[in-house]
Amino acid sequence: MARVFPQAGVSSPYMSTERETFTVWMKSLVYQTNGLTVYNSNGEITYRVENYDKSSNEVHIMDLHGNILFTIRKKKLWLFGSWYVYRECGTLSSTEEVKPFVKIKRSCIRDGDWEVRDETNEVFWILRFDPKFSFQIIDVHGNIIAKVKPKQSSNGVILGEDVLSLEVKPRIDHSLVVTLVTVYGLIKGIV
Repeated sequence: MARVFPQAGVSSPYMSTERETFTVWMKSLVYQTNGLTVYNSNGEITYRVENYDKSSNEVHIMDLHGNILFTIRKKKLWLFGSWYVYRECGTLSSTEEVKPFVKIKRSCIRDGDWEVRDETNEVFWILRFDPKFSFQIIDVHGNIIAKVKPKQSSNGVILGEDVLSLEVKPRIDHSLVVTLVTVYGLIKGIV
């Protein structure tokens, strides 16, 4: 099976041998719901998230056709929560015990940062850069896997707080990176 993060073989429609840049619109395509829509560099919708109930503990990452790729479930632990990401492998009931593909929890090292641990126990970090919505996803060696920042026009004008630029390194599963962006949006109360 191909690895999700660096050094992965390109065997997935969600990976590329080239650096990819996406536009993330922090709005749902469905009227009056929370969510986000992700466009590729050609302006085509590639991923979407519809969060019909902001108080729900479960959100789904879908491709353009509505196929669920990942499910995010919030787990409440003491004062803070953590998020578990499940790879969609068919229909599961909410009572079935399935091992999460990725776990995200608040960092014990830096305030405002989040630890991402995959099923092989490899650790990655979501590093926050400002109170709004700029952050990077890095590996344990400090290599940048993905960057998220407010999108700017060619003239340098920021397009709005809800329009972001997502840059993903080659050979990285961008569907999982979009899932981590969604988790960060849930953490910030935006999605």
